[in-house]
Amino acid sequence: MVELKTAGEIAAMRAAGRVVADALAAVRQHAAVGVRLTSLDQVARQVLADSGAQSPFLGYLPRFASTPFPAVICTSVNDAVLHGIPGRYQLRDGDLLSVDCGAVLDGWTADAAISFPVGGPRPQDQRLIEMTEAALAAGITAAVAGSRIFFFGGHGVGRTMHEAPSVPNEGQAGRGMRLVPGLVIAIEPWFLAGGRDDYLVDRDGWTLRSADGSRGAHAEHTIAVTAEGPAILTVASA
Repeated sequence: MVELKTAGEIAAMRAAGRVVADALAAVRQHAAVGVRLTSLDQVARQVLADSGAQSPFLGYLPRFASTPFPAVICTSVNDAVLHGIPGRYQLRDGDLLSVDCGAVLDGWTADAAISFPVGGPRPQDQRLIEMTEAALAAGITAAVAGSRIFFFGGHGVGRTMHEAPSVPNEGQAGRGMRLVPGLVIAIEPWFLAGGRDDYLVDRDGWTLRSADGSRGAHAEHTIAVTAEGPAILTVASA
C-alpha cells in the first residue's frame, strides 16, 4: 500500500535526508588513494552517531540475501555498481567509487547515493558519472503531480527504507502509477559503461558487478512530490 506523507512528515524526512547528505559528503572527503573501504564506513557511522541517527542498511536482510548487510554504507568500486560491502580494499588512483547511504532519524528514513573518481579521474568515468547524474536530474524534474512512474530504478521511502511503490528501471511512458502530492520516493538510476545490463552477484551475496567488467555509476536522491513541484530531501544543511 502506498502511504502519502503529510507536510510535517516530509519535513521530518528532510531532517533525515540532511544526515544522509552530510554522511556522503564526509565519506567523499575522506575517500583518497590508500584509504580502506572499512575506514569510509567508520566515517559514515560517526556522522550518523553524531546526528542521533541510525542506519537502515546495517543488519538489513532482504529476501535475496543470505546474510544481513554488515555496514552503514554500500561501497561499490569500478565494475561493482550496487550493494558493495566495505572491506579492507584500499582505494587506488583512478578508481570509480559509488557510495550509497541511508539514515533513520526520529522514525523517518532517507536514502541517497553518489559516484565519484578517486585520485586522477578517467575521462570515460567522468562521462559515465555525468550521464547518471543527468538521468537522476531528469527523473527529479519529471516527479510532478500528474506524471507517472517509469524508467528509473527506485522505491518508496518513509518509515522504512523500501516501501511501495516500486520505481522500475524501465517501462512504458504513461503507464505507471500516477504521482500525487505527498508521495515520497527514491529515484536511483545506475548505468554500466559496457552498455549492457548483464550483471553478476559476488559470493558475498550482495555486490552486483557488470558481467563484462565494465565500470558502473549510481546516483540517488530521496524526493517528495508536492503541489509546488519535486522537493529533494537528501541535501546538506544550509
